Amino acid sequence: MLIDTPAAFASMLDTLSTQPALALDTESNSLYRYHYRVCLIQISTTDVDFLLDPLQLHDIEPLGNILANETVQKVFHAAENDILMLKRDFGFSFANIFDTMLAARILGWPRVGLAALLSEHFGVTLDKRAQLTDWGQRPLTAAQLSYARLDSHYLLALRDLLSDALRARKRWREAGETFEGLPQITYTEKAFDPEGFWRIKGARDLAPDELAVLRELYLWRDEQARTLDRPPFKVLSDQVLLQFSRLQPQHLHELRLSPRQLDQIGKKLLGVIARGRCAPPPAPPARTHNGNTRPDPEVQARFDKLRAWRAQRAAERQVDADIVLTNDALMSISRAAPTTVEALANLGVMGEWKLQEYGPDLLRVLNAS
Repeated sequence: MLIDTPAAFASMLDTLSTQPALALDTESNSLYRYHYRVCLIQISTTDVDFLLDPLQLHDIEPLGNILANETVQKVFHAAENDILMLKRDFGFSFANIFDTMLAARILGWPRVGLAALLSEHFGVTLDKRAQLTDWGQRPLTAAQLSYARLDSHYLLALRDLLSDALRARKRWREAGETFEGLPQITYTEKAFDPEGFWRIKGARDLAPDELAVLRELYLWRDEQARTLDRPPFKVLSDQVLLQFSRLQPQHLHELRLSPRQLDQIGKKLLGVIARGRCAPPPAPPARTHNGNTRPDPEVQARFDKLRAWRAQRAAERQVDADIVLTNDALMSISRAAPTTVEALANLGVMGEWKLQEYGPDLLRVLNAS
């Protein structure tokens, strides 16, 4: 059911208010806009798939009461991004989350993408072509609506399958502990990083004068993207920026762009490249760990030992390393160097299950000579 009128929205809320669990997903226009937003919210019960159109409805705030209700379980696949976008765009809060992708990863299943899981366990093939379409355009096509509903339609059944597997493998407490942290994730607006050109693949292979051109092109591209409200990669790709930085063309025909691009941005690009040739080379940024200054040698040594321990435990469980503990958790432990289980617990980076499961081993690794 497409929900794009206030009456349909009110009727949907009446239905949702009686449900013990809901499956959710979202679609955004991030591939088509610089200032992207949630364009569709899929909500499935065991009986009906609702496709909620927030672009047509001016007020969906009442949905937040259900999302924040502790007694209603909300099932997502890869919940983090959906939760962050729904918090950002609508100010929603959340409680009682089940993440089917996290559950599959905790179980060590080899393929955890939704398409792979639906194919393997339900014999369903998702047509992913609609995923790359512009979800901000209206009206939505039949292909888009069909794709969108399938993204949430099977999540409740998948949750049941995963719940049984978690209990059988004695991973239910671990999963629940992991899910408990999902409602607390917060959206933080990421300011444009003028030093972000260093993260372009291949940038560190450039000569200093080429890096100066790359920096100017990178800054100009973001300005253009903001003005046009388009993703930066749709102005010029990273590889084109690298190519221009190496070749440093001085004439329009050397740009090798389409006639339309040459007409629209050709002269501006030549000006940007010329400015870069006259600019001083950029200094490499200081190495950091998630915004913090690089740790001192003793902290780094503890971190390396903990990572080696984590790799072994992950291999024994046949899961990805971050399922055991994240890098951030390991770094917090390495900086604090706790010597007791109580001190380790006070860091707040581990729940009760992980503290019991891994705490003694972590302390042995830290205290080993």
